[in-house]
Amino acid sequence: MNKSNLIGFVLIGVIMFGFSWYQSRQYREQMEAQAQLDSIARVEQMAAMAMDSLNQAEGKDTQGVKVMTMPAYKDSMLTEARLASEGIYKLSNDKVEIEFTTRGAQPYSVKINDYMTYDSTALYLVKPGYSEYGVTVFAGENVNTKDFVFQVAEHTDSTIVMRLPFSNGGYIQQRYALESDGYMVRNELSFVGLGNVIPRNVSMVDVDWSLIVPRLEKGFKNEMQYSKLNYYFSGDKKPEILGRGRDGSKRIDTKMKWFAFQQQFFSAIMTSKSEFASADLGVDFYSEEEYKSEGKLMACTAKLRSDFQAGSDNIVIPYEFYFGPNDYKTLKSYDQKYEKVVALGGWLVAWFSRLIIIPTFDFLGRFISNYGLIILLMTIFIKLLISPLTIKSYKSSAKMQVIKPEMDKINAKYPNEKDAMKKQQATMDLYQKAGISPMGGCLPMLLQMPILFAMFRFFPASIELRQQKFLWADDLSAYDSIWDFGVNIPLLGDHLSLFALLMALTMFFYSKMTSGQMSDDPNMAGMKFMSVWLMPIMMFFICNNLSAALSYYYLLSNIITMIMTWYIRKYVVTEDKVRAEMVLNANKPKKKSTWQQRLEEAQKMQEQMQKQQKRK
Repeated sequence: MNKSNLIGFVLIGVIMFGFSWYQSRQYREQMEAQAQLDSIARVEQMAAMAMDSLNQAEGKDTQGVKVMTMPAYKDSMLTEARLASEGIYKLSNDKVEIEFTTRGAQPYSVKINDYMTYDSTALYLVKPGYSEYGVTVFAGENVNTKDFVFQVAEHTDSTIVMRLPFSNGGYIQQRYALESDGYMVRNELSFVGLGNVIPRNVSMVDVDWSLIVPRLEKGFKNEMQYSKLNYYFSGDKKPEILGRGRDGSKRIDTKMKWFAFQQQFFSAIMTSKSEFASADLGVDFYSEEEYKSEGKLMACTAKLRSDFQAGSDNIVIPYEFYFGPNDYKTLKSYDQKYEKVVALGGWLVAWFSRLIIIPTFDFLGRFISNYGLIILLMTIFIKLLISPLTIKSYKSSAKMQVIKPEMDKINAKYPNEKDAMKKQQATMDLYQKAGISPMGGCLPMLLQMPILFAMFRFFPASIELRQQKFLWADDLSAYDSIWDFGVNIPLLGDHLSLFALLMALTMFFYSKMTSGQMSDDPNMAGMKFMSVWLMPIMMFFICNNLSAALSYYYLLSNIITMIMTWYIRKYVVTEDKVRAEMVLNANKPKKKSTWQQRLEEAQKMQEQMQKQQKRK
């Protein structure tokens, strides 16, 4: 690389860094201003709602003027239920504790046992006051269940039945049953004895659920990146995704089976046994400032419609709620494709994760409690698994090193671009004599890419690594930090990850170790610079905010690869062995490939065209 190219790379880096810093500063200032406006708006809205509720209780209008109170609903029992006091009831097992409020007969809070938040407090997937769930039906007038206090008809540790009575003796009933040893809640929404109250042309109910998902993890960017809203259509291979670190909304006018408000490691999933007729879904992420100060990650909404048989005097609509961890085996046990919310990548990457990585990880976890050691053993296993491809790649590189003097002669013989075709033909002839495949070094590396991406997906999504300590890392699922800056630095963040730094250093040394095998062709100078310098620096900035387990895996992978490279070069693919193999290949009859034949034809055509041009 000449001096001009080097100066150009440096200038480009300075410009990109300066532009990123400026954009980050502008964005942060805009977000802080917007957060203040949003906070003011929420306070004003809450104050207005509180004043409105107080005025209604005192019989005043929205201006605070005293008015004559009248029954709010045609059915006097609904009016009584509107003014009644709510109660809180709990369902629990060893895995989860769910509180229900009689106002709206809805979930009030959900505490996941055996898990803690990043700051070692009880983990509430649903915090009190963070969820609002209501069912609207037309029964001579619009009735929304969240506005009324239900009466408790039955309550045990695992079951609660709540009813909203009507004057004719009928009622709306919500029945919730928590499974004895799991995270699933079976729900039955019933309309009993209301055949003469609900008009016969009404055949649907509207279900609205809004949930603020709280902050549960250490890092904002990591938790936001792996949190989203999923929705699934029956018969599909996997759910559709909304969000994944950005705001979004979706109108669905076809039948939908289930949806999930998914945090990085925990999900609230609602399923309709008879499928939802339509849905409006939305997810909005809070700013980093609100995330840190208010402990809020994202606001999720689902406006749903469910159909039922019109004119019936006993209508039952079954639903299911899952409140629990995104554990692959647990989700898969329900046979509803819930496990697909765990982000394992595309079909090839996910296939490798499901069939090799997850079973290996689970098997080692039965005998070893130290997850740092498990990752080490997994890395060794994967390296041994792909060692044939690695050896093939090294063998191709070794052959290239042996023929390097011959390649230098070809480069010197054909220095001009007009002789590119001749140079290519001479190179292919040399490759054929040496028994080198043009893709011999690249193909094995390409075949390893799905493994690389699989590990990239697996570690941040693996709940088993959550809050597992190893060496200086206090949580392998989040970034490790040996230095908290106290200020956000563009591209880098507010901390320094030691695992990411060590990973980048080993990547640099490995690139230096192998760069000697690259050709001295000036066209390869840029490739060398990118391999030795740019890639380690880029990977450091990328991994500094990712999970410590991922950086630790790449660190181990680099170290093991360097050891394997040294061993293969010294004992497996030595220069003498390569030369002996090349001599044998040179004596074998060669059959030209289709690509070589086409290259020769193209060269002949080029030579003919050049001759014709000279004659003219």
